[in-house]
Amino acid sequence: MTTVNPTPTSLPAALAEPTVPVRRSWIALIFTANLGVWMAFFTPIQVLLPQQVERIAPGDKEAMLAVVTGLGALAAVLANPLAGALSDRTVIRLASRHLGRRHVWTASGAVLGALALVLLARQDTIAGVALGWVAAQVCFNAMLASLTAAIPDRVPVAQRGGVSGWVGIPQALGLVVGAVLVTALVTGNAAGYAAIAVAMLLLSLPFALLTADDPLPREHRPALRLRALLASMWISPRRHPDFAWAWFTRFLVQTGNALGTLYLLYFLTDGVRHPDPEGALLVLILLYTLGMMLTAVVAGRLSDRSGRRKVFVITSGVIMAVAALLLAMAPVWPMAVAAALLLGAGYGVYLAVDAALITQVLPAATDRAKDLGVINIANSAPQVLGPAISAPIVVHLGGYPTLYAATAAVTLLGSALVLKIRSVP
Repeated sequence: MTTVNPTPTSLPAALAEPTVPVRRSWIALIFTANLGVWMAFFTPIQVLLPQQVERIAPGDKEAMLAVVTGLGALAAVLANPLAGALSDRTVIRLASRHLGRRHVWTASGAVLGALALVLLARQDTIAGVALGWVAAQVCFNAMLASLTAAIPDRVPVAQRGGVSGWVGIPQALGLVVGAVLVTALVTGNAAGYAAIAVAMLLLSLPFALLTADDPLPREHRPALRLRALLASMWISPRRHPDFAWAWFTRFLVQTGNALGTLYLLYFLTDGVRHPDPEGALLVLILLYTLGMMLTAVVAGRLSDRSGRRKVFVITSGVIMAVAALLLAMAPVWPMAVAAALLLGAGYGVYLAVDAALITQVLPAATDRAKDLGVINIANSAPQVLGPAISAPIVVHLGGYPTLYAATAAVTLLGSALVLKIRSVP
């Protein structure tokens, strides 16, 4: 008896390439869901965790904060592809009715993540803070894995650039909104955690509760074996070269972004010698966010209309490299303002178009969330490597001019290597 592989038309909706454009209401809901999860990611790192760690260990706050955030980053690297792989295999049936496979991860991650933040606020030891933050990171990465997979699951290729632009904006906007929430609208560290938890639930749950999520028929579910699951995390560059190049280019550009942003406060203090470096940093963050919001959706839509991705990725790399070189050559406040706008504008183009490009080189429809989780390692790993690379450059290899020159070089190389991708124009 001959086994016939299913044709694309026989694939279930969960695995088929989407053809129906998503509506504005769907885009608005996934935008707010991403805003909620990025607020929950960044606000603790930027505001709440430093406050909490300083209260617990004031004499060793820098090292202890590095331990807490480093463990959280490690948890993110591991949890995201694992949660994605599990969501690829999720089949839930209640009362003879199949439910979708992604939304259960979004909703449960939001609820458990909110609980983790509330418990984190009650910790008074570094070990407790680290454990609470790791738990929160696992939950938020489960959410992120399912939300990221929603793009190739639901959005046609011709619409992905514009939608990816909207989905990318919350990565910067979440930090701004979260910082305003916990500094201007509520007072106290515990109240800040509670406010972020509530805001994340209110922003994220509507997408899981109000939008469609195609079920995965049981007969199409990949086998769940631990050894095979772990082995699937390795995606052969020889068999899938375009995916490998997409991962590597994302890794390099995100490394450049980490190098360029990690020591901005110290750069403003010691390089620019600004009289109010904390206030100046807030101004730069706002300008960066503005630049990103101005370009992300526009660039994504232009990419969709032209059908081209690589030229936009390369252009974004050039813009970001120019911004970094401005900081390297002229460490003065007006140049820092211009660089922040340029860096945000370039990164907005990059996030929108590269995200759409990546969805077009995924190896298999059955593993979309897992494969995107592997891509997300290229986002998380530079946050761990950034300090290890930046510190010796600043201290021993020429200071901030060398750091920002290296930022430009790495970013430019990462964006140029997108030319190695053959299957996407």
